[in-house]
Amino acid sequence: MTTSGERASSPSARNHDARRCLAVVLAAGEGTRMRSRRPKVLHEVAGRSMLGHVLATTTAAGAGEIAVVVGPDRDDVAAAAKKAIPAAEIHEQRERLGTAHAVLAARAAIARGAEDVIIAFGDTPLVTAETFRRLREALADGAAVAVLGFEAADPTGYGRLVRDGDALLAIREHKDASASERAITLCNGGVMALAGSTAIALLEAVGNSNAKGEYYLTDVVEIAHRRGLATRALTVSEDEIQGVNDRAQLAQAEASFQKRLRGAALAMGVTLVAPDTVFLSADTAFGTDVVVEPNVIFGPGVTIGDGAVIHAFSHIEGATVGAGASVGPFARLRPGADLGEGARVGNFVEIKAATLGAGAKVNHLTYIGDASVGAATNIGAGTITCNYDGFRKHRTTIGANAFIGSNSSLVAPVTIGDGAFVGSGSVITADVPADALALGRGRQAVKEGWVPLFRDKFGPKGDH
Repeated sequence: MTTSGERASSPSARNHDARRCLAVVLAAGEGTRMRSRRPKVLHEVAGRSMLGHVLATTTAAGAGEIAVVVGPDRDDVAAAAKKAIPAAEIHEQRERLGTAHAVLAARAAIARGAEDVIIAFGDTPLVTAETFRRLREALADGAAVAVLGFEAADPTGYGRLVRDGDALLAIREHKDASASERAITLCNGGVMALAGSTAIALLEAVGNSNAKGEYYLTDVVEIAHRRGLATRALTVSEDEIQGVNDRAQLAQAEASFQKRLRGAALAMGVTLVAPDTVFLSADTAFGTDVVVEPNVIFGPGVTIGDGAVIHAFSHIEGATVGAGASVGPFARLRPGADLGEGARVGNFVEIKAATLGAGAKVNHLTYIGDASVGAATNIGAGTITCNYDGFRKHRTTIGANAFIGSNSSLVAPVTIGDGAFVGSGSVITADVPADALALGRGRQAVKEGWVPLFRDKFGPKGDH
């Protein structure tokens, strides 16, 4: 079972595994252009917050220590970081004086002496673990500063990487760049790594004599070069390093990430009948020979077993689908749904916090919530587990090889034994023993000749 977003590490990337690594993740920006009450870094891409992506990839790149820099009174960002990485340290940047100032908010973490210090941004969710490993490899090879750069289609507004041959001399912010420097198309991606032994000295040497009066992190390159320290620029695609500042860029990041996830799923042998119509989450996990039909949405926390088929227009979140199972079309699996091997969930069926045993069938127009359904049991169309009394949830237990007739209501808490039958249209309020037949419906009464009398008395006069 492999997630659609997994990437294997290269042999060279493993050379630095013995080195301690600290990731400083800058997440203090307000993101006013998002026009949102939610902090920018908590907006989601592929079912995971942008901050969550950065924490996951830096950790995958070998960062055993995580420091997250948040803005004043941003308990929500701090809580999200701690939920993702319980051991993460939270550092507060009380004043916004620039990126170098933000990094120094985590001075205490840097001072503990990790050999590698990755500096990442909470709003750049597409940077891969492999790219962070490349930065670490540059440090292991002797660089004091390693920077990610990209060839920009339009470099306007970006800092430029000023080089002399293979040497990186400086990063010049667009507002401070000369005309010749603005002609450079190799631009700063923002993300960098610092050798832990010189990191604090370089950061403390940064001044604010620039157009904005801020302490630019980018100045550490020129400072390091002047001090005779090795600096390196590594290139990545513009797509990978794109940041998110507004809703349009968030949509672009989502599209880029979905393309990446779909490609990974196809590469591992998943059949996506119409790839562009399928939306995946960062942690969607597939077995072998899975088939996904058009217009399917996978929310977070989904695992699909070998040979399963997900039919069109289904929505799955927080669910496990066993090997050879069939879901949909037009099915909804909510968190806690767990389908056994060969189980079938058909059209307009909703499953929530419920397990279906091997070979169980729920084929039509049914709600199964807070329940367990035994192996090979058949649930008829229109069946409802009545799990909520207005205050509490109650559980329904249905044994193996049972049969629940169409249009039945099972009022929880209730247990249906192995091999039991429930007649169609029943309302079941008491337990049903194994191999018993339960009928819970009103007796039918037929009054012949009643309709003409009714019409004559209450209907319109004249022909009918």
